[in-house]
Amino acid sequence: MGMFDNNYQHRGVLKTPHEKKGFFKFWEVYGRHMWKLLEVNVLYLLFCLPVVTIGPATAAMTKVCRNYSQERNVFLLHDFWDSFKKNLKQGFVMSFIDILFTLGFIVGVPTYYIWAQQNTMIYVPFMISLCCMLIFYMMHFYIYIMISSTNLTMVQIIKNSFYLVALDLKASLWTLLVSFLVIVPCYAFLWPSLFIIIFWPFSFLCFVICFNCYPVVRKHVIQPYYDKRGEVNPEYAYKEGIKEEQLFEDKAAEETPVKEQKKKNKSKKKTIS
Repeated sequence: MGMFDNNYQHRGVLKTPHEKKGFFKFWEVYGRHMWKLLEVNVLYLLFCLPVVTIGPATAAMTKVCRNYSQERNVFLLHDFWDSFKKNLKQGFVMSFIDILFTLGFIVGVPTYYIWAQQNTMIYVPFMISLCCMLIFYMMHFYIYIMISSTNLTMVQIIKNSFYLVALDLKASLWTLLVSFLVIVPCYAFLWPSLFIIIFWPFSFLCFVICFNCYPVVRKHVIQPYYDKRGEVNPEYAYKEGIKEEQLFEDKAAEETPVKEQKKKNKSKKKTIS
């Protein structure tokens, strides 16, 4: 899988696979949902204003962007708020982890670099800390997708995200490159780009991450769950000849489980939502 390389077949607004692939397919899908994604960016910033809610807000944005990237039906406000509430706990936990690691990297990486100027041997821990920082950042390409798409525990999510970075290193590195191409100019020209930041970069990057990395999560985390149970993944159900009404759709009425179903869901290890 390369940059914007998403060759899987999806169930959603379009019922047949796209003819276009890769780079051109990305812009075709993004173009169809661009205006809605601008709204997502504003909504995300509003939910991030309390600061402590950044984690749950990121999970909610990821859920919406994942659905847009996979051409599924989206009820923007409902899906965002519903995902925000459902992932509140794990979002807070991930926010706390991010704060700890970010503070560690902010202090550690520059300190090792300064020391390395005086002792070349210190370049070894400097490079190690720099690699750890990049790996931790790339793990986020998968962490919030799994938070919003599965009911795995945080320990399982963090462990899986570490492995997924390496399992499809090409997708991870391409997504990392796009992140730098967006983040660096916005940071370098912060004040001139404030208006753009309000409407564009967060949802765009989230869309890129979902478009590139959700298929990796589906292949290595979600699909094995269905294979183990001998069930058809709802995303591929139409290929098995299952009737239209049985195909997976993110509908408001279907996303509220009955009480009996809640008890069953607690015992599951991996589910798609």
